[in-house]
Amino acid sequence: MRLLLALSCVILFGMEMHAQNSPDCRTAIPVCADAPILGRADGRGDIDDFDLEVITETGCLEKGSVSNANIENNTSWYVFRAGTGGQVGFDIEALPVVGSSTVTAEWDFAVYGPDVDCTAIGTGRVEPVRCNYEVNSTRFTGLGVNPEDGQTGAPSTTQNLNTYDEYLDVLPGEVYYILINNFNTNFDDEAEEFMLTFTGNSVEADQNTALDCTLRDEFLGLDITACEGDPDITLSALNSPAGPDIANVAWSVDFDDDGTIDQPLGSGPSATQISVSSPNSGRYFVDITTDAGGHITDDILITYYGVPVLDRVDLLNTNLSLDPDMNNVEVIVDGDGDYEYAINEGEFQDDPIFNDVPPGVNTIVINDKNGCGTSEPEEFLVLGYPKFFTPNADGANDTWNVKGIETLSNAIVFVFDRYGKLLAQLDSNSEWDGTYNGKSMPSSDYWFRIEYQQDEDGILVAKNTKANFSLKR
Repeated sequence: MRLLLALSCVILFGMEMHAQNSPDCRTAIPVCADAPILGRADGRGDIDDFDLEVITETGCLEKGSVSNANIENNTSWYVFRAGTGGQVGFDIEALPVVGSSTVTAEWDFAVYGPDVDCTAIGTGRVEPVRCNYEVNSTRFTGLGVNPEDGQTGAPSTTQNLNTYDEYLDVLPGEVYYILINNFNTNFDDEAEEFMLTFTGNSVEADQNTALDCTLRDEFLGLDITACEGDPDITLSALNSPAGPDIANVAWSVDFDDDGTIDQPLGSGPSATQISVSSPNSGRYFVDITTDAGGHITDDILITYYGVPVLDRVDLLNTNLSLDPDMNNVEVIVDGDGDYEYAINEGEFQDDPIFNDVPPGVNTIVINDKNGCGTSEPEEFLVLGYPKFFTPNADGANDTWNVKGIETLSNAIVFVFDRYGKLLAQLDSNSEWDGTYNGKSMPSSDYWFRIEYQQDEDGILVAKNTKANFSLKR
């Protein structure tokens, strides 16, 4: 919708509600279908849910599709979990400004799921499964059938003048996020209200079970992964089932998430919100005393991740290849995030182990899959060596040395027999021919050690403290 509408005031009977809003996906408000939800949107929130450096379009939400349009203006995020399988839709009804009969809000929406992470939404790896960003003259938008004009939902196409998308077909336990975006007030940050009502055959069959209402007990939201340096995360007690009927609130935190509360964070009837700042990972608790004397509690785990930091690259001892140009390495990261890896400008992979890495200088890049950054390319050295050689003067594998030592400063390779006797001393310009003092050494296993000086470029070295190879005749 892109038109301002006039309509009569909406009067709601038999419902105890308060307007809810969380403008950030990571603190999306859990909801279910047992009653309409009075929601509002009044700004973009503390965190940009969409990285505008990489997101110019996500599904039908188009940055710049109309003058001054953006994906995220005045937003409100909700999350629901399917309780039963079936058809789920919803109506978003634009409400007039308090004290007026004029509708000034203009709602758009996107639905993400099932079972996605908010950080994936912001990086563009996930697109909405349903959405609408269309111009129309109706005050309703949503999934299913428009109750005002009977128009059936259809996949969104630009300027089709249909503000409804198709119903969702859900399975029990699936989690979905709903972004509700107020296009019209993207310049003034004034709060605007809407009514969110769930529909569909599963809701009609039983609105108490269609969506899992126990999810509302997690009113602080689902566990959050965030990035170091992100703006503060606001946790609100006002989104609890008690609403504003609060006599007292007490907050605390377990930084290590080990079951021991580390410190209180404040209490009192006015302590309805706290801000969690980077990098204070931990499990945060709230205990609400209601005006009626009841208690409502919840907790949420917030984990901060930083830009990946390479610890080292190890050459794996399990590499049994006879080809010196095929080496297996494992990337070790300083941290416990969710990472993916790429070497030598190749494709990213989830596995930190790479096979068939060539000897010499290689590059590694590590990406945090939570959207917290990508490391700069770093060099590491693979010292490749033949696992065997055959000094029989046939022109193949007649000599032995370590590949890649020419990239090291002042590198020396020492070759020993099984008893530790030094047999040869090699540099980048020499090779061992399998003799000692002019005498051919027998078929056996031999060991080597490399000594070198770290060059001034600070190359990270993939190495073994001890390695062996075979001489065969």
